[in-house]
Amino acid sequence: MHQDVRMNSARAFWEQHACLPLTLDADVTDLLRYRRTGGAYVCVNVGYAPHSRADALSYIGHFTRAIEAHPDLTLATSVADVDAAVPDDRIVVAFDLEDSAPLEGDLDMVRVFSDLGVKSLLPSYNNGNAAGGGCLDAVDTGLTAYGRDLVRRMNEVGMLVDGSHCGTRTGLDLSAATEQPMIYSHSAMRGLWEHARNITDEQARECAATGGVIGIPGVGIFLGPNTATLDAFIAHIDYAVDLVGPEHVGIGSDYSFDAEDLTAELADNPDLFPEEYTRWGVIEFVEPETTLLVERELVGRGYPEEAVRGILGGNFRRVAAQVWR
Repeated sequence: MHQDVRMNSARAFWEQHACLPLTLDADVTDLLRYRRTGGAYVCVNVGYAPHSRADALSYIGHFTRAIEAHPDLTLATSVADVDAAVPDDRIVVAFDLEDSAPLEGDLDMVRVFSDLGVKSLLPSYNNGNAAGGGCLDAVDTGLTAYGRDLVRRMNEVGMLVDGSHCGTRTGLDLSAATEQPMIYSHSAMRGLWEHARNITDEQARECAATGGVIGIPGVGIFLGPNTATLDAFIAHIDYAVDLVGPEHVGIGSDYSFDAEDLTAELADNPDLFPEEYTRWGVIEFVEPETTLLVERELVGRGYPEEAVRGILGGNFRRVAAQVWR
């Protein structure tokens, strides 16, 4: 029987991690590339390991003003805001931090950032810091006492605990420490492609055990040997679904709207981006227009309607509804 693979407007799209240029003149209209029938939510990075508190606050300020001034973009303060975007075909935006460095050791900043729209935070970016180990550390000693306090504070204020970029031990410690569902916002499956940034089957299972969700990225070097194709993207979704069930899988494409800046970062920060990132040359990405085709592919491959809804956005929405305050 012929499968109807048209977009279903009731399936809201949820992009758990994307990267605009971290500059004070970044153009937020690029986010309209995620526009589709049925609305969309996009979580945008506002800082990572090299950035200070002042840097992150400046980026948040710029993005907030630009989003509020744009007629087709809305800031998310609640899951209700995301739901409201569906009939209006609008894009709702929130923020994430890819390292705890912008807190500058002050746990009270968790609430400050949360109040400014930061809905998720990962403790350590690639390399170890005061909170825990990174995925590129030779030895990951796990979540520190400060890291556990950080998780506790995030649970209290309603910020999603994110294990992407953390080391394996630290990621498992996050699953054990959190009292709320955790996520891997943008992490592919190491059982399918061996890369230090990808998560192990054990990490995926422990994340799912918290009620959490794994967002599959569209970064070529995480999917395969710089394989930024829809088929490679779907292969990691299939693997994760087989491992932990469709209710624990989503999309966190990690698309870089600042690809040229990223290429420069790779050259300027070899300690953050070692050979695991550079061996294939310029990193390729699955673009937003291709990411939106995941829905069609899942339907065409016979995924049940409930699973399609969940992977496309419902699973991350469920976790956000549980965690966000």
